[in-house]
Amino acid sequence: MVCENDAPLVSIVGAGPAGLAAAERLAGAGFRVAVHDRMPSLARKFLMAGRGGLNLTHSEPFERLVSRYGEAGDQLQAALAAFPPSALMDWAQGLGEETFVGTSGRVFPKSFKASPLLRAWLARLSGAGVTFHARHAWRGWDEAGRLLFDTPEGAVAEAPAATVLALGGASWPRLGSDGAWAGLLREKGVRVTDFAPANMGIKVPWSEPYRASYAGAPLKRIALAIDGVRVRGEAMVTEEGLEGGAVYALSKRLRRATAAGPARLIVDLRPDVEEDLLAARFAAAPRKLSFPNLMRKAAGLAPPAAGLVREAMGPDAPRSAEALAALVKALPVTVTGTSGLARAISTAGGIAWPEVAADYSLRARPDTFVCGEMIDWEAPTGGYLLQACFSTGRAAAEGVLARLTP
Repeated sequence: MVCENDAPLVSIVGAGPAGLAAAERLAGAGFRVAVHDRMPSLARKFLMAGRGGLNLTHSEPFERLVSRYGEAGDQLQAALAAFPPSALMDWAQGLGEETFVGTSGRVFPKSFKASPLLRAWLARLSGAGVTFHARHAWRGWDEAGRLLFDTPEGAVAEAPAATVLALGGASWPRLGSDGAWAGLLREKGVRVTDFAPANMGIKVPWSEPYRASYAGAPLKRIALAIDGVRVRGEAMVTEEGLEGGAVYALSKRLRRATAAGPARLIVDLRPDVEEDLLAARFAAAPRKLSFPNLMRKAAGLAPPAAGLVREAMGPDAPRSAEALAALVKALPVTVTGTSGLARAISTAGGIAWPEVAADYSLRARPDTFVCGEMIDWEAPTGGYLLQACFSTGRAAAEGVLARLTP
């Protein structure tokens, strides 16, 4: 449906997945929709997310999916139920991008890319009458309640019937989501929880030899544990520490554990092998084996993992079979902090849930609706981030429809 010229105008600020999802629903209902974004091109973070293979959502049972959002699951449940993973998969297929479920349950477009999907999506939105305004930096409201934007042509104001804010969090600011909007909302009495990195790397004080040898190397098929919570997956050694799926799954606990100082992360380098079996293998290994060969032949450890054992042992540690097996199964790693917001995959913090009504409007400004990563929720990687952005974008649009439709 293409909107009529006298239809109510809805302004959407932010052209990421949440904002575009809201725009699509509203334009389909016949509203005039104007999408504003401060960047010169749209959905930059969405495109970045697709560089390694666009993980749209996850196929696991709904109850399990909701649990991935932790404390925010109760608030997000209705939006996720209204636009669940199956709906997101159907939506992608409607744009010509068939999806498939990987062995991990994650859902990807068959092209593995974000760019074809985004091109088709923007074409559909343009055909529905949505207008796009790049290089429009939102600066709040004027005294008459109009939206204010800084543009290359100067300041402009817009007076919509309703506004949807979809400005993202504060990670990867060079892609557009710098969190500057928080001050504008706080000035209006909206409580915004301080931003913190989520799905981020952690800092580990590697020795120089280990850093020089293994930065950029993977640690495969491991398990990580902190505060009694254990996850299996993979990680990558970096110059400053560790990153990767297993680390991201523990990001909230790692962030909290390091808030007051260094914390201890336990690494199981062979979660598929029992400790007593490893000890027997070490005991049976020829004494003439070098340490790297002992780790490879008896424990099946690749050089980065074997180096991590050496890193934990120190130069004078005992090499008994039992001690080595215990170390491989529960290797302590000192974590001194987390990587910053600039490189975090996503953001914790944002608009506090009590400020958001059930229809995703701001209680302090009922004509303004919010969605996506602006709100205080976080989730691990695996498709959960994009799923919640799409779902809350649609939920905010439904809130606008309910408010503006007679």
